[in-house]
Amino acid sequence: MRGGKLLKPRLTRVRNDARARRWNSQVALKLELRPNERVIVGDCVITNDNQRTRLLVEGTVPILRERDIMALSAANSPAKRIYLAVQLMYTSRRPEEHQELYLRLVRQILKAAPSTRRFIENINNQILTGKLYKALKETRKLIAYERELLDHATRQQRLQQDGQGNSQPA
Repeated sequence: MRGGKLLKPRLTRVRNDARARRWNSQVALKLELRPNERVIVGDCVITNDNQRTRLLVEGTVPILRERDIMALSAANSPAKRIYLAVQLMYTSRRPEEHQELYLRLVRQILKAAPSTRRFIENINNQILTGKLYKALKETRKLIAYERELLDHATRQQRLQQDGQGNSQPA
C-alpha cells in the first residue's frame, strides 16, 4: 500500500507535465466553414452565416464538423447509436455520464453480431486512452461494417426468395 501511495502522485505529475508540453506545442486548428454550415465547438453549436468563413481555434476543445455530427433522428441502427454515445462522450464536459449508455449499446451489438468485436475493441482502446475523436473515427468503421452485414443479409434474402419463386410450377 505504501508504495502505491508514493507512485500515484508521480504518475499524475508526469501526466500533467505531458499535457503542459502538448498544450505549448499545439498549432491552431483551421476550420473552413461553408455557408450555413454548423460546427460543434465544446458544448456549443455554431452556425455559419451565408458566406464562407475561416476560423482559427486554439486550445483543447472538442470540435465536430456538421458532416461528423450524428443527430438523434439519424441514429437508426445499433452502430449509429454507438456513434451517438461516443459523440456525447466526446462533446461532454463529463464523458463518464455517457459511459453506461455506451456499454449497454456495446453489449447489445455484440450479442446480435459477435463479428463486430474487433471494431468494438478498437473503439474501446481509443476511449480508454482518452482519444475520443479517434474513437469516433473507429465507430465510423463499425457503421460501414454494419452496412456490409445488412447488405449481405438483404442479398441472401433476395436469393432465397428468387430460388423459391423459380422452384414453383407455373
